[in-house]
Amino acid sequence: MRTSRLPRRAVALAGAALLTTALAACSSSGMDHDMEGMNHGHAASASPSATDGHAMPGMDHGMPGAEGAGAPADNRAGYRLTAAAALSAGQQTDYRFSITGPDGKPVTAFAVEQTKQMHFYAIRSDLTGFQHLHPTMAADGTWTAQLDALTPGSWRTYASFTPDSGDGKGTALILSRTVNVDGKAEPAALPPASTTAQVDGYTVTLQGTPMANMAHPMTVTVTKDGKPVTDLQPYLDTYAHLTAFHEGDMAFAHLHPESEAKNGGRGGPDLAFHAEFPQPGNWRLFLQFQTADRLHTAAVTLKVG
Repeated sequence: MRTSRLPRRAVALAGAALLTTALAACSSSGMDHDMEGMNHGHAASASPSATDGHAMPGMDHGMPGAEGAGAPADNRAGYRLTAAAALSAGQQTDYRFSITGPDGKPVTAFAVEQTKQMHFYAIRSDLTGFQHLHPTMAADGTWTAQLDALTPGSWRTYASFTPDSGDGKGTALILSRTVNVDGKAEPAALPPASTTAQVDGYTVTLQGTPMANMAHPMTVTVTKDGKPVTDLQPYLDTYAHLTAFHEGDMAFAHLHPESEAKNGGRGGPDLAFHAEFPQPGNWRLFLQFQTADRLHTAAVTLKVG
């Protein structure tokens, strides 16, 4: 994120609390499958492009003390996310947005975090249709995220970034706003809590016992056809990218494995995490990992006691 090196942590916007760690597994078992409308992100690669730069190993989007505590909001610490409030359903969309600073001017200087200056997410209010994108910025500070077709209903978008100039330089921020997609919405029921998820022939197994306001270790294991997977490629400087959203208020948690990806190396099958959730309830987790230059996204519901 910044040039200073801090322990790996993760931030969540949940009620009035900040989530500062990584993933937790749920306490019940079962099987969860791919979610309709899920987007794995665009054009994954084993290494970032030259224009993206590199993040410091072990860094993430939102460290303790960063602005971001509380329910999702489109403005914090004088920074504001400005974007359209409505979109059309059923078609790809170039979603444009900008970040303005305390001086009211568009922000154009951003620090590189996990190889990107901006991490952008879109998810429907029933926690379906997850998309994790890396938009491009024009010279005037306008960002463009190429959203895949959205289903009708209420969505939230999230912009995760750190300004690299001005009063907020070095402050990790997550801004969010609601986007209404036209048409008749058909909400989907949240899948039950589970310790496993399947995607593209891979099985992801979670081990750990999450409890609100308590730190717990956990392990994520990736297998295929019952065999350990050991060819996980680096993705955003780690071997897995984890994002979670809280049922109801859509609080956001950005999560990371403890170990960093090795240059040219391969990871798996086990990924170690620590977890600390500020409130109980259901969290919908999206685990992204890459093999053979293909990005996979597994979804699972986690029950935090």
